[in-house]
Amino acid sequence: MAANAAPVRDETVRIWDGRLNLHVKVAGEGPPLVFFHGLSGLTWEPLLDQLASQHTVYAPEHPGTSPGEPRAIDEVRTFWELMLLYEELVRALGLDRPAAVGQSYGGMVAADLAATFPRLFSRLVLLSPAGLWRDDAPVPLAEMVSGPPERLPGYLFAHPEGPGARAMMAPPDDPALIPAVIAQQAWNVGCTTKFAWPIMDLGLGRRLHRVAVPTLVAWAARTR
Repeated sequence: MAANAAPVRDETVRIWDGRLNLHVKVAGEGPPLVFFHGLSGLTWEPLLDQLASQHTVYAPEHPGTSPGEPRAIDEVRTFWELMLLYEELVRALGLDRPAAVGQSYGGMVAADLAATFPRLFSRLVLLSPAGLWRDDAPVPLAEMVSGPPERLPGYLFAHPEGPGARAMMAPPDDPALIPAVIAQQAWNVGCTTKFAWPIMDLGLGRRLHRVAVPTLVAWAARTR
């Protein structure tokens, strides 16, 4: 985290009739903004520091991806239940129509939340979102999840050798932590792809007309 970044605190919110604790990273001051992370779990990145410079950012960890609580994913059986529990979370946090930002898999989640609950958010930003299958641009989910880790930047970055890709693939400074980090990331992907396997399209296209808030979709100029 940058030296001038807002401090990040952890909040635990009990929802789902008391059966589930959701862990939320919170930082910044200003209008509320909910951030939904990608397949491999929540990492507090410089993007979130930038958002926290103008907003109070709430970044929930997908059920099962919080360290020490891997079986939390068992309480969420369907994608519809995932939508319901995130709507519960927004209400439990006391947020009145926050903005929402979703990245990759999180973009699919945020878009479907906005379609399912048209008054939940005030605006929507989707960063390289998943959720719509195209035969001419298929998402190689199986290859991304089950292939060698060194190939992953080639699926996600136009420049796999660039600084962004290197930062994502950088191992911990302490070599002893590497096995635990790899295991955690693999489990995280399992928890998110529970609702995205084998194709990240759950019919969102049939519900998009229900999104009733200003929406920005951002996509890289060059992708692979």
